[in-house]
Amino acid sequence: MTPPGKLQAGEVIDQYRLKDKLHVGGMATLWDVEALQGAPAEPGAPHTPLIMKIPRIKGGEDPATIVGFEVEQMVMPMLSGPHVPRFVTKGDFIQQPYIVMERIQGESLRPRLDKAPLPFDEVADIGQRVAFALHELHKQHLVHLDVKPSNIMFRDTGEAVLVDFGLSSHAQLPDLLEEEFSLPMGTGPYMSPEQVQFIRNDPRSDLFALGVMLYHLTTGERPFGNPTSVSGLRKRLYTDAVPPRAHRPDTPPWLQEVIMRCLEVDPAKRYQTGAQLALDLQHPDQIPLTKRAEHTAPRGSISNLKRWFKAMGAEPEAQANATQHVEHSPIIMVAIATKASTPELDKKLLATVRRIMQIEPGARLACVSVMKINRVGMDKLMDEEGNSLHVQQLVTIKHWARPLQQQLQLDEHRLTFHVLEATDTAHALVEFANKNQVDHIVMGARGNSALRRYLGSVSAQVVAEAECSVTVVRV
Repeated sequence: MTPPGKLQAGEVIDQYRLKDKLHVGGMATLWDVEALQGAPAEPGAPHTPLIMKIPRIKGGEDPATIVGFEVEQMVMPMLSGPHVPRFVTKGDFIQQPYIVMERIQGESLRPRLDKAPLPFDEVADIGQRVAFALHELHKQHLVHLDVKPSNIMFRDTGEAVLVDFGLSSHAQLPDLLEEEFSLPMGTGPYMSPEQVQFIRNDPRSDLFALGVMLYHLTTGERPFGNPTSVSGLRKRLYTDAVPPRAHRPDTPPWLQEVIMRCLEVDPAKRYQTGAQLALDLQHPDQIPLTKRAEHTAPRGSISNLKRWFKAMGAEPEAQANATQHVEHSPIIMVAIATKASTPELDKKLLATVRRIMQIEPGARLACVSVMKINRVGMDKLMDEEGNSLHVQQLVTIKHWARPLQQQLQLDEHRLTFHVLEATDTAHALVEFANKNQVDHIVMGARGNSALRRYLGSVSAQVVAEAECSVTVVRV
C-alpha cells in the first residue's frame, strides 16, 4: 500500500492513471484520473471525467479514517440519481484502498460562505435544491450526517450533489461507526442535538444541518459557533440560536420561520422531510408564521434552565430508518376543480383525502386549483365588480378544505393552498407535482362520456404523465 502523500502523477493504480492532484483533505486525497484500456468505466458514459479518492492513512493508522472510508466504499454503490456522484469501482485495503467516481465539475458551496450574507432569494434557491437532494437520499435509506457547504456541489443542470459519505448511516448496511466508536461523529457547527446524543439514523438531522447553512448564508454568522468539545456541543440541547433578524434586521419573517424551524431541538418540531422544506422555500407566501418569525432575541435564561434539566435526563427517540420516516411524511396533493365539480363529487373527494391524511399523520396536504388562461389575447382577471378572480378561486379552495381542517385538526404547517394560472390544466397539475416532489395526487373526474373518452380528460392525462401515485375519484 502506497501512502497517498508519496503517490505521483503518472502512476497507475489498477488501470487508472493519476493525472493531477485536485485536493488534499484531512481524511483523503482526490486525484483526477484517466481510465486505461479495460478499466471499469461509468456505465453509459465512458468519457465522463473521473476522480479517485484515496484515504490519508497516517502513521499508526487513524481508525476513524479507515472506518469512514470503509463506510463510503459500502454506501456509494447503493446510491443512484443526479444528487450523488456516480460510482465506478473501488480498491480494497489489501492492495490500495480507493474509490473511483464521477467528477462533479465546479466548486462546492463552501466559497459562497465567504460572500455571506447572500440575497434572500438566493438563500431560498440554494436551500430548496439541497433539500430536494437530501429527500432523494433519505428515500434511498441514507442519512448523510455531515451536511455542510464543502460537501455540497451543483451540476451544470442545477441539481445539488452531496459528496463525502464517510459519516453516513444506511439502513440496509452495518453502521460501522456506531459499532466501533462511542463519541459523537460530525462537524461541530452542523451537528444536530440528536447526533450529539449519538443517534445516527434520523433524517431530520440532515435538515438541522441545512438550517445551520441557511442561517450562515442569511446572516454571515454561525448559529452555534464552532464548538470543539462535547460539552460545547451539548449546549444546543437546551440553547436556541440567536434569531437571524438580530444579525440582519431585514430578514423576511418567512425565512426566519423556516430557519428557526429547521433548528428546533426536538426533531418532531422541525420539517419532517426535505420535500416539505423545499415546498415552503418555493412558496414563501404560503408559509404560516408563528412566534419564531417575530423573535429578535433567543429565549430567556429561565426557559433555557428548564430545557437544561429536561436535556440532562432525556434519551432521544431513534427512528426505525430514514426511508420509513420519509414514507410516513408524504406530500399529498388534491386537485380541486372549482367549476367542473358537483356536490357529490366534492363530498367523495373530501372523504378520500380525509382517509389518506388520517392514515399518514405526518403528511402535508397541498390544495391545488388551476385557473385557465388564454393562449393568445387578454385574460379576464377581474369580475364585473372589480374583484380578483385569482383571489376568488383561492377563497373557494380554502372553503373546500375547511371541513378537513376542522375534522382532522390540521395545524398551519400541514396545509397549503395554491392557485395555478395555466392554459393546460393537466400539464399545470403534473408540473406542480413533479416540481414539489408530491407523493400522491388525488383528483376528481366526471362521467365517462363517449366524447370525453375521445377527446381525453384531465384525469387521464395526469395519470399518464405524473411521476407519483394518482387516485382518481368518481361518483
